[in-house]
Amino acid sequence: MVKIPKRISTVIINSLKGGVVPRVGLPYITVGRETEINALLRDVNIIADGGASFRFVVGKYGSGKSFLLQTIRNYVMDKNFVVVDADLSPERRLQGTKGQGLATYKELIQNMSTKTRPEGGALTLILDRWISNIQSEVAAESDLSFHDSEFSKLVEKKIYEVISSLNEMVHGFDFAKLLVIYYKSFLNGDDESKAKVVKWFRGEYANKTEARSELGVNIIITDDDWYEYIKIFAMFLKKAGYNGLLILIDELVNIYKVPNSITRQYNYEKILTMYNDTLQGKARYLGIIMGGTPQCIEDTRRGVFSYEALKSRLEEGRFGRDNIKDVLAPVIKLTPLTYEEMLVLIEKLADIHAGLFDYEQALSQDDMINFIKIEFSRIGAETNITPREVIRDFIELLNIVCQNPNINVSELLGSEKFEFAKSEINDEVLEKEFEEFEI
Repeated sequence: MVKIPKRISTVIINSLKGGVVPRVGLPYITVGRETEINALLRDVNIIADGGASFRFVVGKYGSGKSFLLQTIRNYVMDKNFVVVDADLSPERRLQGTKGQGLATYKELIQNMSTKTRPEGGALTLILDRWISNIQSEVAAESDLSFHDSEFSKLVEKKIYEVISSLNEMVHGFDFAKLLVIYYKSFLNGDDESKAKVVKWFRGEYANKTEARSELGVNIIITDDDWYEYIKIFAMFLKKAGYNGLLILIDELVNIYKVPNSITRQYNYEKILTMYNDTLQGKARYLGIIMGGTPQCIEDTRRGVFSYEALKSRLEEGRFGRDNIKDVLAPVIKLTPLTYEEMLVLIEKLADIHAGLFDYEQALSQDDMINFIKIEFSRIGAETNITPREVIRDFIELLNIVCQNPNINVSELLGSEKFEFAKSEINDEVLEKEFEEFEI
């Protein structure tokens, strides 16, 4: 059995019991999804070569969308990528009239992560590393000391080479101007000015007047143009020594739930812009993955497919079948894990649980097989049961066995007192058809 640090074991067990995906320790519990993971990793290679990609990962609540996104997140950080991620919500959309789009941008930048800063908040680290790397390059090439006046001129020249390459992009000139201010503040040890530049990059200036008075720039990041700055960030990060930028946006269902049809259309229009940019080569070193449920994608009344331009690009062709995977398509549909894969998963969880609470693992393989059979014997389990529900039930079983070592597991599983975790699948499907009217 692989020895797992208790800090990571605690996060894994507590997160899964609470129905959320742990941000650490995923390699210890990854099961199945090889085809989907390989398809997304192929995209990663395209991004590193200067291309761009856009994917939707589609699955029911609890089917493993977020798990797959987090798995990819951890993998690409190891491959020297920068990752930004955000869950959409009523306050965070892709486009809005009350700052909802900018709120998503802020969340993405706040969660900016690298291998050395996987928990987020890596922006300052990235900017400082960029300048330090250029200084190291100049030192290696010129044999000059850091205090030599000629040395600082050569560093500045290289800084401006990076910056001038951004000037051609939309808003690139303003972005470059802020980088210059940051570099000069770095040289002068002016932490206050550095903090102001970081504040600007995070989209935290409320208006142009405030930005002008503090930084001397007459522009701020807004609801309308935040995505343009994401594209500039991707190019800058490549120049700063990273392989690219990956954006993970989950909970697309929150756009589906927006009551106003015009607001939904504006959000879908933003998705179309992102999609077209990645496929037409307008974005470079950038990958975008969005997660949503089948209904929020395929519903032609309110979902992504209600926007005809997206529907015509994303819907399956006439050769598509539910039982045949096309992982090269823009939409990757998650199929349920097999019985065998679920069995492997709960075996891993049993070992992690035993290691965390220091007890001898008491469940036999027959007990686990019996557990899986009982879970999948529910009415409608073939189509409705998800890994999340099975995992929550199993961790509850492990907790009971751990605290009551003399209990008969077979009897417990066979008793009517053992309740299944409540299914979350139908939360979205059980929408009241006439709950709202739109004119």
